[in-house]
Amino acid sequence: MIAIGIEGTAHTLGIGIVTSKREVLANVKRVYKPVRGGIHPREAANHHAQHFISALKEALKVSGISYDDIDIVAFSQGPGLGPCLRTVATAARTLAQALDVPLVGVNHAVAHIEVLDLYYRDVKDPVYLYVSGGNTQVISYMNRKYRVFGETVDIGIGNALDKLAREMGYAFPGGPVIEKLAMRGRKYIPLPYIVRGMDVSFSGLLTAAITLYKSGESPENVAYSFQETAFSALVEVTERAVAYLDKDEVSLAGGVAMNRRLREMMALMAKERGIKFYVPPDEACMDNGIMIAWTGLKMYRSGLETPLERSRIKQNWRVDEVDVTWR
Repeated sequence: MIAIGIEGTAHTLGIGIVTSKREVLANVKRVYKPVRGGIHPREAANHHAQHFISALKEALKVSGISYDDIDIVAFSQGPGLGPCLRTVATAARTLAQALDVPLVGVNHAVAHIEVLDLYYRDVKDPVYLYVSGGNTQVISYMNRKYRVFGETVDIGIGNALDKLAREMGYAFPGGPVIEKLAMRGRKYIPLPYIVRGMDVSFSGLLTAAITLYKSGESPENVAYSFQETAFSALVEVTERAVAYLDKDEVSLAGGVAMNRRLREMMALMAKERGIKFYVPPDEACMDNGIMIAWTGLKMYRSGLETPLERSRIKQNWRVDEVDVTWR
């Protein structure tokens, strides 16, 4: 069985093609990069509409399959930026109707989690730290739901990294820039460390880091101090969830999972606790069509399908609102 997945929740238009045998046949991306500032939703949506046909053709060419080989069309139904979601949903509906195949609406956050077992057959039941632009959550499966055991009370860690980079004069996306700067940092400056029970907060930390930079501190030391503080808080609440739930696996998910320093810190925590640590390959951490295709395939095989009348976007669709019937 072959599924095509269309991702388009924010800056990335992704088209992935996977098989039920865990074969990744294609992973094509078109990334919108704003001229200045952060993501402009309508501009991003126009970008996705403009590049959809070329991305689709490239995915089919790379995969070596034809339209007739596609069994399922999956798409990111939410959460995300409204204009982007609507563009992708329209494309997915049109493609599914044209091919006369089932349509499956996928929760973007769930897809970031589910893609892990595409690459690791031995993964069973981890605690996930989901870190992306708009989301920061500690998640684990329980009773047919992905439960949120802790989350950011204000902005996602990815957005915080992007905003810090922007204040320093760097272009979007800022996360990779902050990571490179932090590698050259030599001095840790104490910044607000905000953990509230199982939740974290980054707005105060971000404001303090920006103030520190504007006071004349080097970008390298600011980036280093910001990362060490933010990531320590994230690892703390994740470890607490692991202990509370008595889990023996932990995983990173989402675009910020590509950060090597966060991986180091999470791997060290896992080693000290004697548990397994997983992280998807980089291509599957950042927004992509592979995770949508794979999750859609799993959902369809469990009996789920999205009729056209229920395929409207869900801009604020939380991960813990999804009925996980395939596990």
